[in-house]
Amino acid sequence: MTFDDLVIPDTPACRGALELAGRYHSPSLLNHSIRAYLWAAAYAQDNGIAFDAELLYVSAMLHDIGLVAEFDSHTVPFEEAGGHVAWAFAAGAGWSPERRTRAAEVIVRHMWDEVPVAEDPEGHLLELSTGMDISGRRTDEIPADVRREVLERYPRLEIAKEFAVCISEQGARKPASIAARFVAGGVLDRVARNPLDA
Repeated sequence: MTFDDLVIPDTPACRGALELAGRYHSPSLLNHSIRAYLWAAAYAQDNGIAFDAELLYVSAMLHDIGLVAEFDSHTVPFEEAGGHVAWAFAAGAGWSPERRTRAAEVIVRHMWDEVPVAEDPEGHLLELSTGMDISGRRTDEIPADVRREVLERYPRLEIAKEFAVCISEQGARKPASIAARFVAGGVLDRVARNPLDA
């Protein structure tokens, strides 16, 4: 498998989600979102997992939108806030109510410890790929040539530092959130040791 073998959807919704992410994310967070999709697509292809490329792409572009100041919520965890943004975005894109809800679900579930692939392949893939990109978990399951090309095209920049600040701040303000549990569980050490930054 090479980078050119990856399925990268090009629909109005995908272009709009990329534009929205580019408008509000830092360069590091934008590249992280793009890599999250690419790791997911590569893993799916290598493991024979069928998935809805447009749904996964839109969800990947917006999965961390709840971390940015303009969409941060003082009442709900950032992944739930991001799910609400995705639902509203998908409504504007003309998606059915069921498909809007799926985008929100995929984004919320990316913070779960595990998402069953048979129940939700897009949620499974985004949970896996965001873990790969943030903490380096299971990155060896992406072919080395694909890893190298993705990192060349979409460099990591300051994602480790930015994410550490964001997740710590979310955890401190929302002590009942999954973000707080991740911080207590040592995610900052895993972020600092991510082999993708070696």
